[in-house]
Amino acid sequence: MRKTNVFKTVAKAGICAAIVLSAFTFGSNTQHAHAATTESIKLISESKTFIGTPYKYGAPAGVTYAFDCSSFTQFIFKAFDVSLPRTSTAQATEGEKVAKGSLSMGDLVFFKTNGKTISHVAIYAGNNKIVHSSSSQGVTLSDLNSSYWKKYYVTARRVL
Repeated sequence: MRKTNVFKTVAKAGICAAIVLSAFTFGSNTQHAHAATTESIKLISESKTFIGTPYKYGAPAGVTYAFDCSSFTQFIFKAFDVSLPRTSTAQATEGEKVAKGSLSMGDLVFFKTNGKTISHVAIYAGNNKIVHSSSSQGVTLSDLNSSYWKKYYVTARRVL
């Protein structure tokens, strides 16, 4: 009877140790969300001041009377000393790749709204919201978990 209790105790300890070690092993490769920084909070605050600005495809870089999606992100990030290429496709190659579950305020989020290639970029604003220049609404705040954005989501990049 005593040998059985000792065996059970050793077995339980071994199982617990295996679980703990596997958690460290598998957990070390996962990305974790980064806390919002003062800079990323300012970036989102600044981007929200443009809500309602009209959409114009091919809007020239640096203007504020109208934006397309990538001219908007390029303009906003330039104010924070981050230089981005002009198109959403090119912007998707910048910075560090971020898993969707690890998004942090200020991350760039990319979509295939044309169904073929990356064709839209937005800025993650926290709480599953994105701020972007939409062809139907101009600069707006949208829900990343809406059926539309979920369907077209591709990747995210951290450039800040």
